[in-house]
Amino acid sequence: MTNPTELLRSRYGEIPFNPEIEWNDSLTALLSHRSIRSYLSDPLPPGTLELLIAAAQSASTSSNLQTWSVVAVEDQQRKEELSKLAGNQAHIKQVPLFLVWLADLARLSYVADSRGISHDALEYLEMFVMATIDATLAAQNAAVAAESLGLGTVYIGGIRNRPQEVAEILNLPSSVYAVFGLCVGYPNPEVEAAIKPRLPQSAILHRETYKFAEQEEAIAHYNDIIKEFYTEQKMNVPGDFFPNPLFFDFSFSSEIS
Repeated sequence: MTNPTELLRSRYGEIPFNPEIEWNDSLTALLSHRSIRSYLSDPLPPGTLELLIAAAQSASTSSNLQTWSVVAVEDQQRKEELSKLAGNQAHIKQVPLFLVWLADLARLSYVADSRGISHDALEYLEMFVMATIDATLAAQNAAVAAESLGLGTVYIGGIRNRPQEVAEILNLPSSVYAVFGLCVGYPNPEVEAAIKPRLPQSAILHRETYKFAEQEEAIAHYNDIIKEFYTEQKMNVPGDFFPNPLFFDFSFSSEIS
């Protein structure tokens, strides 16, 4: 799907506006994103991983501190172990490449120690947040790059379900934690994945100051759109998407769509 109007209709369940800006391939790639949860076992071409990491390292990073790392997992047994820890999500086992994105303050700590410099600032909450953001920006660049190569992706938030066990499997040092995982592989053509509608822009776009005024109407409208989407996809239709009880129950295995 490359038609701008149809892409916008898929993303919002309707045509929210008529874009007057000249369209391009980057916009098509971004608006075409969908989560893939069924993969072929086909290996990725040589150099693919390194290219994805180059894209990741091209993302913005606060003060050029680059407070992130990533573990590329291709070993089947290790993928199976991580799958169990992340809520038994089958696609982690299916996919040829599973990337675990890390907020990494250990490298800065090592550099400071090796130079006899104090690194008390690494204990600040701001550094924890900064490392998490750095990892997230890098991962999103990699995901977009992967999709541009015809690969499918899905983020795995459930990797945070059992952080200590994940750290042991990946041999993570102190001051490093797994933010999320990312499946990368060729989508199974027999399992169709649709573009999931998002909230209306009136719910998330605030001009100048934050406004609650249109939230109730926007959420009600979104509930109608997402129910129709689930019905069309022959999926179980939940109650109102908002409030969704999953968001208040942290026992569930999170997965980012």
